Amino acid sequence: MSNKIQVSLPEEELDWIQLRQDLGPVVEMETTKEKLQRKIKENPLVPLGCLATTAALTAGLYNFRTGNRKMSQLMMRTRIAAQGFTVLALVVGVVMTYTDKK
Repeated sequence: MSNKIQVSLPEEELDWIQLRQDLGPVVEMETTKEKLQRKIKENPLVPLGCLATTAALTAGLYNFRTGNRKMSQLMMRTRIAAQGFTVLALVVGVVMTYTDKK
């Protein structure tokens, strides 16, 4: 009589295990910080657009709270422009990455 316990792993996990075995020690895992730094170097306009969006939103909300409606509206429009810039930067970054790999 055998006292072994069988554990069944999901098929996806087995695929990852097999992939790691196939690739061997050649693949280096990068940390979250390293990945963030690499992504910022690849497309520095995206974080810039995110910061601009956040700044415009913060200024808009502050002016809304203080009752300065004109400046609040201007900041909300600026926020929309900054968001558009960020999306455009994302698209350009994806296209550039795709063309570099070809």
